[in-house]
Amino acid sequence: MAEEKVTTMGFMQDNAMMTAIRDTYIAFSERREALALSNPGTVDNVAREVQKDVFLKNYMFTGLRADLTKPFSISPVFHVSHAFAMGSQEGLPPYTFATLYGTPKVFLQGNVDNEGQFSGRANYRWTDALVTKTNAQIAPGPGQAMFQVDNDYTGKDFTASLKALNPSILEGGLTGIYITSYLQSVTPSLAVGLEMMWQRAAVNTGPDTAVSYVAKYKGSDWIASAQLQAQGAINTSYWRRLTEKVEVGADLNLQFQPGMGGRGGLMGSGLRKEGTTTLGAKYDFRQSTFRAQVDSTGRLSCLLEKRVLPYVQLSFAGELDQFKQQAKVGLAVSVEAPNEELLVQQENAMSSTAPPPPF
Repeated sequence: MAEEKVTTMGFMQDNAMMTAIRDTYIAFSERREALALSNPGTVDNVAREVQKDVFLKNYMFTGLRADLTKPFSISPVFHVSHAFAMGSQEGLPPYTFATLYGTPKVFLQGNVDNEGQFSGRANYRWTDALVTKTNAQIAPGPGQAMFQVDNDYTGKDFTASLKALNPSILEGGLTGIYITSYLQSVTPSLAVGLEMMWQRAAVNTGPDTAVSYVAKYKGSDWIASAQLQAQGAINTSYWRRLTEKVEVGADLNLQFQPGMGGRGGLMGSGLRKEGTTTLGAKYDFRQSTFRAQVDSTGRLSCLLEKRVLPYVQLSFAGELDQFKQQAKVGLAVSVEAPNEELLVQQENAMSSTAPPPPF
């Protein structure tokens, strides 16, 4: 048995084809290392600088809101918060209780409101490169539950992700939505990738598939990205840092769908083209942040976040729709209540080299 194993290993090492494959792989790896490529991020965040940093989508609110946060520990992170809302047009519940816990390997977060709706997140860092993220929502009434699991692998110059939304085999077959994506840096400035989706609502229906393509180019102080989706949509974004405290962004979304009344006649196969352009800016001041954006549908939005005290922040949001003649206003106050012991922990955490929780 030992002689047979040695013979097999010798064949693998002396075989001309295996030697050529090994040499090709080594040469490719050496050239890849010489390029000094960096990680490009994920496909979901290919336009993060515009969509999540400059634009107001993740910050806009209406009505009155008050958030009270009580941190109990910095390392590990442990917070408890109470949120109150009134007059919200986004459907925010009047009261929400939330708790958060995080270590370098584990991140846990849970929210429950006065109507009994629960949402939770649980993330785990298996290695420095592999992170699993889960998200669950449970609400009163049928068809209100949701479960999602993501797996992100972060390499030196690429990121691979696998996502499943409401996966199930209980109906006698595989159902749910499954998305896999891959983003690769090909030069120090350019990254390209793709995203593939497979979904099936029930076992008695056929599956649907779609493929999308993405590209991202990074300059010295600007980033441009483009996405070509299988549904006939093209999305492009551009982000630029004008100064140390000023950022601007632009986003163009075009959708091409089969329309009616095209050149083919009354029921022709003409394409219906729809597009939206959004421009935004972000200003960082010493104690405040101001965001503003305007789009081609006639909506003008702004958000001002002002820290009036070290642990008190006021937020004002406003939106004006010129075409619909509608206006929305929001006012919020956020209060943190740390003690002296936590301030010492925070200073120690700033000098620590431990990785942050896998948010």
